[in-house]
Amino acid sequence: MAQYSLKTILSTFSDKSGKKLTVFNALPMGGVSSRTIKLFIFSLPFVEYGIIFNPYVFHILGLATSIVTYIVFMSIIIFIIFFTIFKTRKNVITKVSPFWKEYFKDVKLELLLSSGITPYNNFFQYYSKILEKNPSEEKLYSELLLAFKEMEEENKDLILAMNRDNKNI
Repeated sequence: MAQYSLKTILSTFSDKSGKKLTVFNALPMGGVSSRTIKLFIFSLPFVEYGIIFNPYVFHILGLATSIVTYIVFMSIIIFIIFFTIFKTRKNVITKVSPFWKEYFKDVKLELLLSSGITPYNNFFQYYSKILEKNPSEEKLYSELLLAFKEMEEENKDLILAMNRDNKNI
């Protein structure tokens, strides 16, 4: 089977209760923890405040320029946050995809993690219910197979439409 267990793979993009993470956790795959990334993101405005409003820089810039500089740099921080989350998500998906394909070759991981309308929109609800039973690795795998079949059956029209669009391209 895969180098990483199914629980390890799923822990990169969900928490212990099965809810989808906003910032993916690369720690189980040898990357940076989502807590570290969140700490970095939350610290950026305070670091910026400390840099701009310390007595030396504040004396050079003055009140109005310091406020404007703070606002301008906050917009840059928003881009940094977006890029950090985007890059982290992309890295986790890239690392997890080969191992995911070993378990579920017919289920595209991108569709599972997408925030748009996909056949697997309810995956994290199914996964939460499965985790409540505290399953073993084999039981988790079989329960997820059943969940995927159920989701595909519920959304067979969407799958047909997606396959039709892919054939037209």
